[in-house]
Amino acid sequence: MSQLLDKTDRTRLRRAHDRGAFDRETINAILDAQPLAHIGHLIAGKPVVIPTLQWREGNHVYWHGSSASRMIRAAEAGEVCLTASIMDGLVLARSAFHHSANYRTVMIFGQPAKVEDPDAKTAHLKTFLDGLYPGRWDTLRPMTGQELKATTVLSLPIEEASAKIRSGGPKDDEEDYALPIWGGVVPLGQVWGAVEPDPRNLDGVEIPDYAKR
Repeated sequence: MSQLLDKTDRTRLRRAHDRGAFDRETINAILDAQPLAHIGHLIAGKPVVIPTLQWREGNHVYWHGSSASRMIRAAEAGEVCLTASIMDGLVLARSAFHHSANYRTVMIFGQPAKVEDPDAKTAHLKTFLDGLYPGRWDTLRPMTGQELKATTVLSLPIEEASAKIRSGGPKDDEEDYALPIWGGVVPLGQVWGAVEPDPRNLDGVEIPDYAKR
């Protein structure tokens, strides 16, 4: 049975309680399905939200950035809110008020920690890259010491977190179902496009299988 996270004042849902989920299985599945995340923090007392790629290992979520980035320094200095969202469809109702969207989203609150150990940092970056392109890390030239030093990896425990999910068709006022107005769902999804080789690839270098997939 999936572990339930404790609800906090920041993670509990004020409205549409039936859309909330606090179990690790649901939260992890959304994080694993959507590498793009947005991280909110304060810089000089003002809110800033930046997009980045995240990856999950166990009960922690990770992201990386330039060691010189003010965003990374701000994340190290205070708490953040990390959000990962997936848009699944547009919901068309019979009134403007009841139009909606189908989605899956996760919010995580907490204080990130910097991964200090170089070997651990390298291992986390390998997990990140191989998670997107299985087996690619071992085909690349090794990272240099300077590249590793210039990269910061942050870790955030998935402890104060919740998911919110909306699925299904429109939920109209009962009397509106008698109106001659079309209602339904327009599904949305991410689609892989055709691979675009770098024109500077050496002759004979084939497209790897993981890129074709």
